[in-house]
Amino acid sequence: MSEYNIDFSKGLVPTIIQDYESGKVLMLAYMNEESFRRTMDTKKTWFYSRSRQKLWNKGESSGHFQHVKEVYIDCDRDTILIGVKQDGVACHTGAESCFYTKILG
Repeated sequence: MSEYNIDFSKGLVPTIIQDYESGKVLMLAYMNEESFRRTMDTKKTWFYSRSRQKLWNKGESSGHFQHVKEVYIDCDRDTILIGVKQDGVACHTGAESCFYTKILG
């Protein structure tokens, strides 16, 4: 367990990013212990890229940074929820949220 009692024993922890004011889910990414620590230190989101096998700071290339306002962990301590103030859009496609494709309802 990390100093925040998050279970990083499997390496990566799913992390849900939501708009701090509206509650809208913006994206899902993965954090390891180092990216979580950087997020807490800088108050901007850092993730672990599974495809690039390295840390990345959301907004470093697009300028669409996520300013951390609140952080929660779930009851099992293996999922993180972060409320952010989003600069620009969250999705690399240019959409506000990565969740724009409805498949039911």
